[in-house]
Amino acid sequence: MKTLALRPVITDSQNLGLTIVVPVFNEEKTVCEILCDLISLDSSFRYEIIVINDGSTDSSSRIIKDLGHLLHVRYVELTKNQGKGNAVRTGINLASYSHVLIFDADLEYSAFDIPRLMVPIMAGKADFFYGVRVRGINNLQPSHLYAVGRRFITTIANMIYGSAISDLYTCLKLLPTEFLRSIDLVENGFGLDAEISCQMLRNGFRPFEIPVTYVGRTHAEGKNIKFSDAIVCLKVIVKKRFVAKKRFEEFGYKKAFKSLTYAQKDSLMWHGERQWQ
Repeated sequence: MKTLALRPVITDSQNLGLTIVVPVFNEEKTVCEILCDLISLDSSFRYEIIVINDGSTDSSSRIIKDLGHLLHVRYVELTKNQGKGNAVRTGINLASYSHVLIFDADLEYSAFDIPRLMVPIMAGKADFFYGVRVRGINNLQPSHLYAVGRRFITTIANMIYGSAISDLYTCLKLLPTEFLRSIDLVENGFGLDAEISCQMLRNGFRPFEIPVTYVGRTHAEGKNIKFSDAIVCLKVIVKKRFVAKKRFEEFGYKKAFKSLTYAQKDSLMWHGERQWQ
């Protein structure tokens, strides 16, 4: 494995910002566009991009190593494919900033929604944020079956955890780095997204939800979710309900925001309002 840095230490006051972790496995058709979109984000916050190449066998590695990308991207190359979960955990351990966003390289989500997720954090509203897929709002659903299955699994999770989230399986999750490093993540496949959500709900946290753009792929276009993945997800939901709770302090921007002067708060809110427009 090739890395560019050791695991940084996160502090609330010095590391307010966003680490975007991009796991890549054979994404030669889309990875260039994804990186260009992430690099060109118009943001009022500090952020970094960490790309984890999970043993790709196509030309993904060559594309990522392009000089134009390396000027803006921290790159990790895993010589053997070990699954999305392992790639994500690698990225989390290398994160420099207070929050982490896991961003898939398949173009189903838009990078330009990311600043909208950061606005309420900078305003001190919450620390956990989900970009949720809402039918009829900037969405292209690939099939009725996928949509129904997603709602069914989310409903089961809400019943078990006493929550009311809209999209358990969204891939656009923005969470505190300290939280992600503290919980035990063991899933390597599609169960990882359910595992993160269930660990969050189990420990009493609820996400601030923001509708985001979603252009879902069909099976013919490369969608790899199968019925067996739904079974794995349901098993994760039940299993994580009984894990021991952890004790957490306040996180990231919400805690830091409370220590700012009124003038500084007004400044952050102004930047946030401009991002929403």
